Amino acid sequence: MNKQQRMKRSLKSRHIQLMALGGTIGTGLFLGSGRAIRMAGPAILLAYLITGIVCFGIMRALGELLMANLKYRSFMEAIRDYLGNRISFITGWAYWACWLALAMAEITAIGLYIQIWLPNLPQWVPGLITLLIFLCLNLITVNIFGEIEFWFALIKIIAILVLIAVGIFMMVIRFRSRGGYVASPGNLVAYNGFFATGWKGFVMSFQMVVFAFVGIEMVGVTAAEAEKPRQVIPKAINGIPIRILLFYIGALAVIMCIYPWNRLSPTNSPFVLVFRDAGLRGAASVVNFVVITAAASACNSSIYTTGRMLAELTSNAHRPAIRSLSRLSKHRVPARAVAFSTAVIALAAVLNLTMPGEVFTLVSSIATTSFLFIWAAIIGAHLRFIKLHPTDRQFKMPGAPFTDWLVLIFLAFVMVVLCFEKQTLIALLFTLAWFAVLGVASLSQPARTKIK
Repeated sequence: MNKQQRMKRSLKSRHIQLMALGGTIGTGLFLGSGRAIRMAGPAILLAYLITGIVCFGIMRALGELLMANLKYRSFMEAIRDYLGNRISFITGWAYWACWLALAMAEITAIGLYIQIWLPNLPQWVPGLITLLIFLCLNLITVNIFGEIEFWFALIKIIAILVLIAVGIFMMVIRFRSRGGYVASPGNLVAYNGFFATGWKGFVMSFQMVVFAFVGIEMVGVTAAEAEKPRQVIPKAINGIPIRILLFYIGALAVIMCIYPWNRLSPTNSPFVLVFRDAGLRGAASVVNFVVITAAASACNSSIYTTGRMLAELTSNAHRPAIRSLSRLSKHRVPARAVAFSTAVIALAAVLNLTMPGEVFTLVSSIATTSFLFIWAAIIGAHLRFIKLHPTDRQFKMPGAPFTDWLVLIFLAFVMVVLCFEKQTLIALLFTLAWFAVLGVASLSQPARTKIK
């Protein structure tokens, strides 16, 4: 992009931090956690802890790459410099598709949440309406978008903190639900122990747990629009993983203390069910509103990311028609790329019409599988970076390169886990086929690039 086409640096630290939190804390926590809890029982807390530590390592590797060259518009440019044009091509288009799948999952979740209030409303209608609203929001100036996303994300963060506080109070007074269950920390081990479903259930839960963390690398997409990247990026990277980890573990621990883990539905939000089954129907409606807001916030972040990624991917295309997708509007946002990405996301409405019961699991599995490759590419670029610049390093990833290899081992482990369940295996095979297509397409790209 030339000077006139450069995106405006107007995103403040609070915007970027809340956007990243908002993009991550969505259906993975509010809807997917129900399925994860039924898989692993209370041991799901350990799964979230392990995955959170791994994600922190990924974020620090990403941060070191971005701080090494503040001219990067996103982490994809770092992958291009250190892994080559072809890997960058594959990763970039895969990442775009990842966020499309995430957005599809979010609008699917919105339809599911709305049906708690309006059970006769078709599942696809609320999601499509939400998508059109956020398309309009994403066509305005980026700082306005950042402000809107800030408040959206803040709502669900406050809600999680309130949930934790209310849960602790219910345990203190030993609140008894209609089913006769007393709120107590002892519920974490009272029903077949901490590893209630055995090691198999614990291992199988990582598919949904990893899905809960996807999008955490969104900070690496906001680099070109950060107001003060040298201050903002390290602060966001150091803070976000820890906060997300606390939110996930704190919220789910409280939920399982209030209500037995084996009574939670794998298809409904445990946040809503806990309060509803405790007899607090008014509170359940409030929580349902919050989780709808959470899904909408994550969908908004998805539209933002897909638009920026598509603009970057098409900025150097040979065909003028494709290159025009990267053109910025008068508000200095990639309006055409945003509109095109939103149109693809709208296909989820069709899926919700034809296969409403299977959409969430399918798209979440595809997104999880794809993100494993994206994160592996970030780590691969970081390993290459520290090999070429062993002494010229800022914002160092702790323990690298040993920690880099630990992250790669974990990602390989999750990949193997995906093979043991029919739906996730289908998603894995679909993702591998998609990567194979991208691999063939990447042959049109020059193999090497000059490292900056």
